[in-house]
Amino acid sequence: MTRSDGYLLDNRQSEAGERFDAFATLFDPTTFRHLEGFGIGPGWRCWEVGAGGTSVVSWLAKKVGPTGKVVATDIDTSRLAAAARPPVDVRVHDVAGEEPPGEGFDLVHARLVLVHVPDRERALRSMIKALRPGGRLLLEDADPALQPLACPDEHGPEQRLANRLRQGFRQLLADRGADLSYGRQLPRLLREHGLRRVEADAYFPLTSQSCAALESATVRQIRPQLLEAGIATPEDIDRHLANVEAGGMDLATAPMISAWGRKA
Repeated sequence: MTRSDGYLLDNRQSEAGERFDAFATLFDPTTFRHLEGFGIGPGWRCWEVGAGGTSVVSWLAKKVGPTGKVVATDIDTSRLAAAARPPVDVRVHDVAGEEPPGEGFDLVHARLVLVHVPDRERALRSMIKALRPGGRLLLEDADPALQPLACPDEHGPEQRLANRLRQGFRQLLADRGADLSYGRQLPRLLREHGLRRVEADAYFPLTSQSCAALESATVRQIRPQLLEAGIATPEDIDRHLANVEAGGMDLATAPMISAWGRKA
């Protein structure tokens, strides 16, 4: 992530760990499928941008082995301590404000990072610069504007409340510089920056226990901002969290779009 006092989802908050766990359950299989398709193996040099949690970093470390290297960066590395041992090198780093932490990487990966970065163009150039010729870039970002609802099947008051709070969450993100339609742009941006053999797909979970866990943790984390902005009352939030806990709603996430290509 980039340094910004306005960042809505601070890694230091207690709910952040719950969100990282939910992200890992929801999205790791898709991420790992793409990385396996690249042929990742012993000796690879990888840069994990905006690592946040440890699930992808630890998986990469096992794949590259003792002869490889994984540079894991974030503006807040407090949750990466458990992974900070060879071949993992954990560094505090601002992807849009600093030079890349090295060059000649075989792989650069960022998941759910660039949508929040104000200077996305500079961050993207930095990641491509860090690749060796023929190296792979995998970018994975949400597109909340493509599917904006918490409950696509809005058939009752519980679902309508969930969707109203999700709309408020999206507005809070947009007010802080998030690009809510960024995910769909990724294939074009990779081609425009000279990457070859660009492909993309999307993953869109409609309902799962992890979707509910992510919803609960996110709403609890942004509760003060929802109240301050007048988006919801304390009673609205308490009622929604109780609805989520009851397990009767099909809660979705925004589609996560994965795009990848090779440096010429």
